This record gives sequence, C-alpha cells and structure tokens, in this order.
Amino acid sequence: MQPYLILGFLIVLGYLAHNLTVSYAAGLLVLLKLFLPEEKLLYFGGHGVNWGVMLLMAALMVPIATGKIGLAETLGVFKTPLGMASLVIGALVALLGRWGVELMGADPQVVAAMLIGTIIGVILFKGVPVGPMIASGILYCVMKVLGMVFH
Repeated sequence: MQPYLILGFLIVLGYLAHNLTVSYAAGLLVLLKLFLPEEKLLYFGGHGVNWGVMLLMAALMVPIATGKIGLAETLGVFKTPLGMASLVIGALVALLGRWGVELMGADPQVVAAMLIGTIIGVILFKGVPVGPMIASGILYCVMKVLGMVFH
C-alpha cells in the first residue's frame, strides 16, 4: 500500500506544481504496478532507463532525419569554438552518465536521494528529469576527489 501512497502523492504534487512529467511517470508506475506481476515491473525498472535514453536520442535526431541538419552542418561543428566545446561537454556528460549508472547500481540508497532531488528540481525549478544519471556521475567524481583528499 505504501508504494501507491507515495506514487499518488507524486501524481498530486506534479499536478499542483504544473509539471505533468512527474504526474505521468508516477501514474504510469501505478498502472504498471496494478496490472503487471512484480517480475515484469522489475524488468521495466532494469531496462526502462535504456529505453528512455534511446527514445530521447531518437527525438534529438529528428532534425537529421527530416533533413534540417545535413552533412555540412554536422561537419561544421568542428569549425567553431561553440561546436568544439559542445563536443567536449557532450563526451563529458556521457562519461558522467556512465559513472552515474554504475554508482546507482552499486548503491541503491543513492537512487532514492537522486530521485527525490530530481523531482524537487523538476517541480520547483521547472527542470527536465534527465538528471539522475548525470547527478550520480557528478557525485561519483566528488566522492573520488574527496577520497583522494582525505585518505
């Protein structure tokens, strides 16, 4: 019963904060929990991030698919400081995401705190909920640096 109360609270909170992303996500989980056996829900939990990243990447590639971004524009990124900085930052964020996924897998307690932080960021600051992996990756880096400093 407790999961339904928490998810219900998140549905209402997302609605009141005018951020339906949180409401839809929590509502989807309520439906999945109601209609799927636990093993299928766990399967979704284990693979959903990958599916979401794939869907996000596909959405970001739509301008390429529609021809709005062509080969000239793609190669042009190597010619400007903004383009080069974007390449470096994109690679760094991908690395942080990988470290974040590793940390969340190794320490489930981090997942709860990161999710709460992400929900706060989405609701209070109108953020976009793609941050838990990146946030965990940043936390991973901070913990490594602190480990080197204090050991």
